[in-house]
Amino acid sequence: MTDSEARPGRRRTLRGWGGVAGMAAACALTAAVTLLPLSHGGDVLTHGTGQGVASTLPMKDDTCEDPEASLTPSGADGPTISAIKERGKLIVGVDQNSYRWGYRNPVGGGLEGFDIDLARAIADDIVGSPDAVIFRAIPTNQRIAALENGTVDIVVRTMTISCSRMKQVAFSTAYFQAGQQVLASKSSSITGYDKSLTGKRVCSAEGSTAYEALERDSFGATFKDEHDGQPADEDLYTVPNQLDCLVRLQQGLVDAIVTDNALAAGQAAQDPAVELKGDAPFTTEYYGVATKLGNDDLVRRVNQVLVEYRKGPWKKAYDKWLAADLPGITGPPQPKYRAG
Repeated sequence: MTDSEARPGRRRTLRGWGGVAGMAAACALTAAVTLLPLSHGGDVLTHGTGQGVASTLPMKDDTCEDPEASLTPSGADGPTISAIKERGKLIVGVDQNSYRWGYRNPVGGGLEGFDIDLARAIADDIVGSPDAVIFRAIPTNQRIAALENGTVDIVVRTMTISCSRMKQVAFSTAYFQAGQQVLASKSSSITGYDKSLTGKRVCSAEGSTAYEALERDSFGATFKDEHDGQPADEDLYTVPNQLDCLVRLQQGLVDAIVTDNALAAGQAAQDPAVELKGDAPFTTEYYGVATKLGNDDLVRRVNQVLVEYRKGPWKKAYDKWLAADLPGITGPPQPKYRAG
C-alpha cells in the first residue's frame, strides 16, 4: 500500500471505522514521499445546488488580493485539452486515505469520496466518460511537484487556494469552503487553537496551510522536527501525509493535530476517541482544482464543469459523503472570476 496517513494511557491500539484506521496506520508508517500510481484492474479506476451569482474581479499581475478569483469558464478546446483527449484519459492526483474525500472502500477496494466524484465529473466532460481517468495517489507535500513535472493533469485533493501556491500552480474557482481547526483526544485539556497548546506536541502535514499557520503562531507548541526539510527529517511532527498525523495521535506520539476541519471531521468519524476542539475553524479557506501554470484552457474547462456541477451534482455529492460529519452546508462557494 502507499500514501497514507492521548497521552492518557498512551493508547497503542488503533480504533475506529471498523478497523480500517488500523490498516491506514500500517500504510502510514511505511508511507512513501514519491509519486505512486494507483491501479485497480489496470490503470483505469474510475467513476449541490449552486448558490448566489458569480462575480468578476480585477486582479493585478503583481498582487494577490483575491486568490479565489479564477479564469472565466469556457468549453473550448485548447492545447492541454486536446492532449488529454488524444491520450483518452484524464490523469488526476488524489488522496486515497482521507475518509469521505478520497479513500479506498474497505470492501470493494475502489476509490470513493467527494473529491473522487468531482474528478470523475471533470473526466466525463473532457474525455466523455467518468471512467476515463487514471488516479495517482500523491502525498500532501508532493501535490505541486506532481503538476510541475507533468505526472498528473490536475490535482483534486482538498487543496487550499492561496497566494503563495498561485505562484506555482493555477487554480479553478473554489468548490468547497473549509478552515483550520485542532483535532485532539476527547480527554485532552486542549480547548482549541489557543494557549492550551503550550507545551503540547502538534502534528501537521508538510506543505500544508496548517503548517503555515503554526509557523505564524504555535502558542508555544512543539510542531517542527529537528531536521525539517533535510534528508534526516524525522517526520514526527511534520509528515508527508495528513493522515500520518492521526496515526501519531492514536499512538500517543503527539497531543494534537492542526488540519482542515473538513478532513478532521472525517477523521473524527473514523475514531470516536478524538474530536474537533474549539467552536469553529480559526481560518477561512477554499479548495480548488489545481493545474500546471500556463494550462489556461484546462483551468477554463474545469471552471465550466464547476458551473454545471454547482447546479445539482455538488449537493448530491455533499449529501452522500459529507453531510453526516459536516452538517448545515447549503451549497458550494460562489465562483469568482478575474477580468482578462
